[in-house]
Formats: sequence, C-alpha cells, structure tokens
Amino acid sequence: MESFLHEEENSLPLLIRAGLVHAQFETIHPFLDGNGRVGRLLITFMLSEKQMLHEPVLYLSLFFKKHRRLYYDRLNETRKNEAWKEWLDFFLQGVRDTANQAIQTAIEIDRLFRADKEKIDQFGRGAPSALLIYQLAQASPIFSIKHAARESKLSFPTASAAIQRLSDAGILQESRGKRRGRLFLYAKYLDVLNRDL
Repeated sequence: MESFLHEEENSLPLLIRAGLVHAQFETIHPFLDGNGRVGRLLITFMLSEKQMLHEPVLYLSLFFKKHRRLYYDRLNETRKNEAWKEWLDFFLQGVRDTANQAIQTAIEIDRLFRADKEKIDQFGRGAPSALLIYQLAQASPIFSIKHAARESKLSFPTASAAIQRLSDAGILQESRGKRRGRLFLYAKYLDVLNRDL
C-alpha cells in the first residue's frame, strides 16, 4: 500500500488511487483505535498533497456515516470477492455528493458573510472595531469578550461595545445570560456549518 501510495508514475486517476488506498488502509487496519478517522484523512491528504484540493475541505465522513451499512458492505466485498468496481462506484459517488454539498455550503457562507458585512458597514464610527470582532467570529464562532479583546487587540470596553452592536444587529448571539464569563456565538454561521451533521 505504501509503495502504491508513493508511486509517481501511476497512470490511474488520483481519485481512483485515493479510493483504492482508503480501502487498502481499512483492510490492513494497522492501529488499535482511529483507523476510520486516519483512513478518511488519508483521502483528503492525498488530494491536498497532489494539489487537487487547495485546502483540505473534502471530508467523506458524513457520507460514509449516512451510508454506513453500504460502506462496510462495499469494503468487505473488495476483500471477499474483489468487487473493486462496486467499491469505486460507491466511493466516487461519495466524492461527488460531498463536493456538491461543500459547494452549496461555501455559497451559503459567502452569502451570509456578505449580508452581515453590509450590516456592519452601516455602523458608522463603530464599524472598524465591529469588523475586527466580526473577522474573529468568522475564524472562531464562539468566544468571550475577553478573548475577542485580546485577539483583536482592542480594549475590553471597545470590544464589548462592538460585540453589543453586532448582537443588536442580529449577527452575534449571547449563549448565556450571566454577566461575567458571557459567551457569544455566530449562530447563523454555525447553523450552516452544522446543517447535515
């Protein structure tokens, strides 16, 4: 498997190679725990390393989970009956479905970010500090005021005021009602990211 993985002059398309490597890795099952996670990451790493993906954003875990019985059946059939065509058909369907879902998610996130940025542009003098907090929320959608102030290099009162503006505009949401140690979240963004989980 390792030799196959590192072959430079392999004429098989990369997606086919990734599907074969995943099935081989799951058959070898080299670890006591974590084989499934490592096997799924291997797909993403292969595609990223060969620059088919510019970012490691294709995760087949949800597809395999949704079709768990068929996933195990197809893998087992490669071992018992060398049913590689059936496995690769299933695998490539997973790549297609996952890629299509990733595109839809990216479009929705872009739409959300643009709409929220337009709201922030209307904040007047408070827009620059709110934009810094907003950029933090895009990278880390759950945070405290203290964390936001530290990461954005704003004073605590300035960060607090920016978070309040973002909350009033419906962009951020407070997750706890306590005065101290409050957490804020970019709920609409998290909803898009977690939709099919």
